[in-house]
Amino acid sequence: MIRTTLAHLHIAALSHAGISGKNNEDRYAVSSFQLSKDDPRPSTFAVVADGIGGHRAGEVAAELAVNYISMHIAESNARKPIKILENAIHDASQAIATHSAGKAEEQGMGSTCACVWIVENKLYTAYVGDSRIYLLRGKYIQQITIDHTWVQEAYEKGIITADQMRDHPNVHVIRRHLGGIRLPEVDFRLRLDNNETEEESLNNQGFHLQPGDTILICTDGLTDLVWDDEIKDIIRGKHDLKTAAETLVNLANERGGHDNITVVLL
Repeated sequence: MIRTTLAHLHIAALSHAGISGKNNEDRYAVSSFQLSKDDPRPSTFAVVADGIGGHRAGEVAAELAVNYISMHIAESNARKPIKILENAIHDASQAIATHSAGKAEEQGMGSTCACVWIVENKLYTAYVGDSRIYLLRGKYIQQITIDHTWVQEAYEKGIITADQMRDHPNVHVIRRHLGGIRLPEVDFRLRLDNNETEEESLNNQGFHLQPGDTILICTDGLTDLVWDDEIKDIIRGKHDLKTAAETLVNLANERGGHDNITVVLL
């Protein structure tokens, strides 16, 4: 692909450390491209990563995740988006694991990732961990990712209810991340309906976006404190995406801002 200076989408992004005094261990990147010299179709790629690990190791892991994934996408031909995304995330995971093994203070570090690749009007997603992707269409908001968390698994097995998920002691226990000894299983389920089968969700890759659709990628610093319907109302109620992003981050901080908050709107 060939890098371009102007994306074919409106974009706003904002990352804030929160107000608890933590380092900001979130990272994000947005890149725009033309597919090739002979193919002028536009493409936009965005990735958000939330780092795990003390002594600044989390921010190192998130930085590696964003850089390796973005580089892999940029160097691709975009012909097989799902395979390219899987290879990019595995490449980043290996880079984090290798880096972690070399430094005692960075051992055990890791990162989530949530990737959105829009080729013309076709949407492709890939994710590991609990950073989320939402689709807003008209009056509706849909979380199109499925959290890789203990509480999500417990909910799916009927051990806890949806109401118990939010305040459960294990709410931040994630089940998949980049940087482990084994390569993470990358999730390509793009859930447009909560009653879909897994196969139906996988088959939604390449989903056709419509004018007026908005994609949100965010870390759990937002979704811990701001509900989905509030997210929808803020994004739909503001004149531009930049103001919407600022309002979302400000609301999370007003409610305690206990974690880093990152928002990318497309």
